[in-house]
Amino acid sequence: MTERIAPADDPVALTVHAMPSPARVLDEDAQRTRSGRWKMLLLALVCAAPVIASYFSYYVVRPDGRRNFGTLIDPQQAIPVGAAATDLNGQPFDLMGLKGQWLLVTVGGGACDARCESNLYLQRQLREALGKDKDRIDRVWLVPDQARVPDVLEPALHQATVVRVPSEVVARWMAPEAGHALNEHLYVVDPMGHWMMRFPASLDRAGAARAKRDLVRLMRASASWDRAGRAAP
Repeated sequence: MTERIAPADDPVALTVHAMPSPARVLDEDAQRTRSGRWKMLLLALVCAAPVIASYFSYYVVRPDGRRNFGTLIDPQQAIPVGAAATDLNGQPFDLMGLKGQWLLVTVGGGACDARCESNLYLQRQLREALGKDKDRIDRVWLVPDQARVPDVLEPALHQATVVRVPSEVVARWMAPEAGHALNEHLYVVDPMGHWMMRFPASLDRAGAARAKRDLVRLMRASASWDRAGRAAP
């Protein structure tokens, strides 16, 4: 009878994992940080791409060869963050709430002199002249003082946004042409809150017709991504 010999037990294999070095840990953390920053930058570019594309179409790809009447602002100026502002009733007003819509802006004291009245009139006429696109742009009057707004202006301010903003805040957002004052111009702000165009000082009706052509082309260039009504910024 043959005796069966049990096989010898295999030794237990142990795998020893080396602890990562501090330098390697720091390097991996740095790589993750860089990767995260690139992803955030890419996301920001994706969000801004429609606006950039509309500017490119408006200012670079001009198949008709025409020059714009308004002055392109470079660099563009964003809405001042945390700026104090109120409505005409003295209630706090968040300027960031203006984002999400194209803006046609005028600046002038509450007493509203002849230039102010003319700008308010032209502002209203320019918006109405856009026809079906008029709901894509809001009229805004920035009032840098505490003067009472005359009741006679109430009809002209229908559907307009009137905000009292300290003059130093307005100056951080917009600026006049050299040798002129803030209240001499009309300004265009894009839906991201960036001041991007300034029309010439002391605009008259003839100049307003040329300003209208700028606005029409701008609305056309941004039609692929901008819709009527205030959109999320």
